[in-house]
Amino acid sequence: MKVLVIGATGGIGRQLLSRLRADGHEVRGLHRKPEQPVGIAEAGAVPVSGDIVGMTVDDFTRAAEGCEVLVFSAGAAGSGSKRTTATDGDAPAKVVAAAERLGIRRLCLVSACPEAGRQHARTPGFEHYMAEKKRADVAVAASGLDRVIPRPGTLVHEGGEGRGSPGLAVPCGWVARGTVARVLAGRVGLPGIRREILDLTHGVTPVAAALDAVARGEGRTPVAWGIHEPCSCRKQGPRAFQSYARALCHGRTVRGRAPGATNG
Repeated sequence: MKVLVIGATGGIGRQLLSRLRADGHEVRGLHRKPEQPVGIAEAGAVPVSGDIVGMTVDDFTRAAEGCEVLVFSAGAAGSGSKRTTATDGDAPAKVVAAAERLGIRRLCLVSACPEAGRQHARTPGFEHYMAEKKRADVAVAASGLDRVIPRPGTLVHEGGEGRGSPGLAVPCGWVARGTVARVLAGRVGLPGIRREILDLTHGVTPVAAALDAVARGEGRTPVAWGIHEPCSCRKQGPRAFQSYARALCHGRTVRGRAPGATNG
């Protein structure tokens, strides 16, 4: 498949490029800084220049021409309300319009679990970010595209080991960016997963098996999927979530919460 990754230089996108190439896909990666093409090329992808904030539907159309799948994993990453509005809210709608113009049917949009980050004090900037993510979800879901919208929990760099809990509704927790990249890459190879919004947190099921279950209509909570040995919960994720991960694996509660409940 020919895939365009919008957000190719981010924490998820960088890992996604190499995974897609390893699976044999032809990949383009969108970038805005002059030094970024080197990393994209090293991952085996073709760099495409463009700043999401200022790109029009015509610009996205040119970048995506000839592609069969679009993946939007970009985010403003706390860079101000104007950039958040343009990146997280406006740009996905423009990508939808470009896809429809080109006849591209498949789109993956990385969103956010509505409960993510709620264990911290709320700020206007964070609430604006979540509102823009929701606006993008609505625009993509209302399209006629074969879209999938993963909604990760709190993103972390470490942990994951390729295990997750994608499902139609799972408790919000943490999830490694590498796990999100695995889910996106797996979805590109599974066209049967379509027109779905998938909650995604850390779990005990290998991503490939979890996606197969979702494709068969068997999306379940991590506990229902079962435990895969050897258990590695003691080294999964940041310290704040380790008790959550251990309870998930061993069927205990965390401060009165059922296994898999959000830790916030």
